[in-house]
Amino acid sequence: MPALAQTLPELAERQDFSRDADRARLSKVALKAYRRLVEQWGLTGQQAAALLDVSTSTWERLKQDGKDKTLSQDQMTRISALVGVYKGLHLLFADGMADRWPSLANKGPLFGQLTPVDSMIRGGIPQMLDVRRHVDAVRGGM
Repeated sequence: MPALAQTLPELAERQDFSRDADRARLSKVALKAYRRLVEQWGLTGQQAAALLDVSTSTWERLKQDGKDKTLSQDQMTRISALVGVYKGLHLLFADGMADRWPSLANKGPLFGQLTPVDSMIRGGIPQMLDVRRHVDAVRGGM
């Protein structure tokens, strides 16, 4: 039981996406990273909105003036997973393939003949996390 008692204070100190204060503090940086990822991957506004699970008009507003917007826990989780995929791809590939891969058709069973982007749009957060784990596993990180 002492080990559990020692971990509870640590859990209370950890930042997470459930607290408004943590999300408010992290949202600006998360949106900046997401805008860069969208640009690097060459995503359309529709794709960027769908990955974030917002309307295209909401994405356009976030893209332009989202500096003071606090993202939801769901949106923060989505961006975190996508940034993890982005980072993993850039560790895996030394060339432009890192930014092309998400838009290439994939025959792997995880993707069902879709591009990774389309599979993540269709499958939401669970698929985003699966794609992140897949990229980490391929590069030997798991």
